[in-house]
Amino acid sequence: MKKTWKTIAGVVFSLSLLVSGCSQGASTNSAGGAPAGNASSMTKEAGVFVYAASGEYQPFSYFKDGQLTGFDVEIGNEIAKRLGLEPKPVTSPFSGIIAGVKEGRYDAAIASHAITEERKQQVDFADPYYLSGGQLFVRPDGTISTLEGLKGKEVAVALGTTHEKMAREYTDNIKTYDSDVTALRALEQGKHDVVITDSVVGEIAITQGLKLKKSGSPLSEVKHGIAVRKGNTELLNKINEVLKQMKEDGTYVKLSEKYFNRDISKAE
Repeated sequence: MKKTWKTIAGVVFSLSLLVSGCSQGASTNSAGGAPAGNASSMTKEAGVFVYAASGEYQPFSYFKDGQLTGFDVEIGNEIAKRLGLEPKPVTSPFSGIIAGVKEGRYDAAIASHAITEERKQQVDFADPYYLSGGQLFVRPDGTISTLEGLKGKEVAVALGTTHEKMAREYTDNIKTYDSDVTALRALEQGKHDVVITDSVVGEIAITQGLKLKKSGSPLSEVKHGIAVRKGNTELLNKINEVLKQMKEDGTYVKLSEKYFNRDISKAE
């Protein structure tokens, strides 16, 4: 009987070790649910740089022949390459990208986010990687040219953008879209009276055939940055180092001229 109890105790002890080992192997980090053994302090997956873009913000991020491309995407891929990581771009509606970074679903957002005090409370921003600003766009016969002129008009904007916030200071008659390009197309089709979007995005849309025009003076000059989860200083510092290198060796200017025919890190 004594020998039997010793045998049972040994079996129980062995099983407890097995269960303990399994639970450790399946543990996840709180940031993004990735296995702890595969995560690093800098990225949610070891050896992989997961960054988010909208995929609907031409020419910054968009699909061409089924492939995600654009200025933001090429910047993200270059950052990954120089950090020795595999780039893994993912798409998400713009309005949810910052939350995704904050919750650890993405290592970074490379999605043309204007750096604002409100956003800085949720994420950390790398040094600005381009300058631009809000602009009114109307149909060729449109006459709205100031924010004050928005009163009584229907304004279309992309959801979650600084342009939406700007518009709401002047009117409640606002229609939101998941992307600026979709809003611009709707405007051309006779919907709404005006769109507020980034000047570069609107100008590119016009060169690609949308029958719209830029109206009035620029509404703002905004610095745009790459966002990372708060406290991830290792990744933040490395992104800043890479951006600096890209500007010094001409890579940044080459990409900027490819998509915009100028250096968008400088005021126009």
